Amino acid sequence: MKNNTLVSFEGVVKRFGDFLAVQRMDFEIAKGEFLAIMGSSGCGKTTTLRMLAGLEAPSEGVIRLSGKPINDLPTWSRDTPMVWQSLALFPFLNVIENVEFALKMRGIGKTERRRRAEQWLDRMQITEFASRNISQLSGGQRQRVALARSLVVEPEILLLDEPLSALDAALKVRMQSVLKNLQRETGITFVYVTHSQSEAFSMADRVVIMSRGKIEQIGTPQEIYRTPRTRFVAGFLGSSNMFTGKVTGIDGGVVTLDTPSGALRLGATDLPGPVAVGQTATLTVLDTKTHLATRAPAGNVNALPVRMIGEEFIGATATIYLEASDGHEIRVQKSHEDLANLPLQIGQELVAHWPLEDGHLVMEA
Repeated sequence: MKNNTLVSFEGVVKRFGDFLAVQRMDFEIAKGEFLAIMGSSGCGKTTTLRMLAGLEAPSEGVIRLSGKPINDLPTWSRDTPMVWQSLALFPFLNVIENVEFALKMRGIGKTERRRRAEQWLDRMQITEFASRNISQLSGGQRQRVALARSLVVEPEILLLDEPLSALDAALKVRMQSVLKNLQRETGITFVYVTHSQSEAFSMADRVVIMSRGKIEQIGTPQEIYRTPRTRFVAGFLGSSNMFTGKVTGIDGGVVTLDTPSGALRLGATDLPGPVAVGQTATLTVLDTKTHLATRAPAGNVNALPVRMIGEEFIGATATIYLEASDGHEIRVQKSHEDLANLPLQIGQELVAHWPLEDGHLVMEA
């Protein structure tokens, strides 16, 4: 275990009867890190968080906190407070009493807990609501109360289970900024469960992507976005065009892949592992790195004839939906300026192209 490791999962498995909820899991969380665990419903992300919180016991393996096994440590002895999706605030207590609650349970005297609670209300910019009932607060104000209640005890680690899911889009963005700034200022380790890519990628230092109880990839948002390790990750993020086929050649630092959409190539200097002729693989290329033209450009590029089938405008960007000769859908995402000189209309014949170095190979179909 590294010197800066706060939490380690060592061979952790979780079963509910015959159902395998979490497959063997080995990873570490560093002190002061903002780690996001993401995946679709039922992937095991919340079960993982609950095991860390002590709400579920691992079926196999060991979870360590600061180097010490905590499998058998009760929830109230772990110092791992949790912000729930429902927030779980006490409706019979006002705002400041909610924030004071955990301190009261720890035997902190009335004067000291009031002082610390007031500090956190001020920090969360909700001092004016101190005497209000929880029912009188907006969703964003309740969110801040829940955070203050968890952070007032100054824990080493804070667990958050989809805490922004009930907020509207604009408020989510504001709360993401609040959370990230809080984590940086306090240095507290945050472990954040979400199904939202925008939340995970905008806040986290590292992201864990899970599927069917298995960790598919762990890395920085940039690493995962640019170089997905599995076809599942690339598809889950939804930001890449994917072409699956057989490797037909490896020559001069270039790998050739025969796909239903056509022969495609990519540089062989940065492959995820050994590649052999005849092997099935998937080439991915970001939709932002895929370009459009009226004719195939010169140079060392992949170029596919396509037909425009749709378009979508969101703010300053547009997503153009295209169809290759085999019916495979391809997306191109560009600014309006980048697309201004192209004849964009449904049925228009165009060419989708990208440099070889912008492709990424995934070694499974």
